[in-house]
Amino acid sequence: MKPHMTLVAATIAAAVAAPSGLTSIASAADAWPSRPIRLVAPFPAGSSVDAAARVITPRVADALGQSIVIDNRAGASGAIGVEVGARAAPDGYTLTGGTTSTHALSKALNPHLSYDPQRDFTPITLIGHLPYILAVHPAVAANNLQELIALARSKPGEIRYTTVGNASMARLGGELLSNLTGIKITPIAYKSSAQSVVDTIAGRIELQFGTMAPVLPHVRAGRLRPLAVTGAKRAPALPDVPTVLESGIKNFEVTLWLAVFAPAKTPRAIVERLNREFTSAINVPQVRDALLLQGLQPETATPAAFSKFLDAEIVKWREVARKANLQPE
Repeated sequence: MKPHMTLVAATIAAAVAAPSGLTSIASAADAWPSRPIRLVAPFPAGSSVDAAARVITPRVADALGQSIVIDNRAGASGAIGVEVGARAAPDGYTLTGGTTSTHALSKALNPHLSYDPQRDFTPITLIGHLPYILAVHPAVAANNLQELIALARSKPGEIRYTTVGNASMARLGGELLSNLTGIKITPIAYKSSAQSVVDTIAGRIELQFGTMAPVLPHVRAGRLRPLAVTGAKRAPALPDVPTVLESGIKNFEVTLWLAVFAPAKTPRAIVERLNREFTSAINVPQVRDALLLQGLQPETATPAAFSKFLDAEIVKWREVARKANLQPE
């Protein structure tokens, strides 16, 4: 065969093979899911991500015809679990639960992250927004936030509050509260609110700066006294507890959003299907009611809208962290 004929033959072969390759990729997406799906929760069982996922995923699993297994990978302010999700194959069989802390504040604070929230992930959807609860052990001599502030002023540094590390909304919120009121309170880091609440109940820590899911049961049982919630509005789960704003602290609003991510380069058809099924599940009245009982305000978004929201959140929290003088760990 002449050289130019060899080239022509190779070109024709490549052209014929290309549609076949594209077809195989499309077929793989069409066949998805054909086995169970893993959702990595980067915090322990009982955390807000874990609690919300266990309410939502059974509905999604029914719609997909495959089970969804929650894989709790706690540690390093969520970075251990998030890195597992970032390194997973982009085939739709590994999802990651993320938060403001793991996907916005972490990048705003840490230039040496082992993962990149924007480069390594494809957003699926928001789940909702969650205020924190400021709660104290009943032995603490404070029945409201102003009394706690007065107590902290009389004992600089002696009031300890719980965080899950510098790259967490609890730490940022504590720094912001200190800066706005002129008090000095001491952060104590834990792996999660679910773990830190144990020490607060025991009286070893004075102030629980925690998410709703692990704290609410203890508030309702009287083991912790709620002083304020950190959102712009009162939490439906705690309608009698004022916001920090209502308690006289201006310019204070700190909430944690929860979301679902897939690894970068996950096929678009799978991303759109996941968005559709998660959105449908979250909008089921029984699911919304269960999330509201956890203190979560349900909210969904398209992947494109969520991507823009994430970009804006990283910019916003980088500026807030700078103003709060919060340094990377």
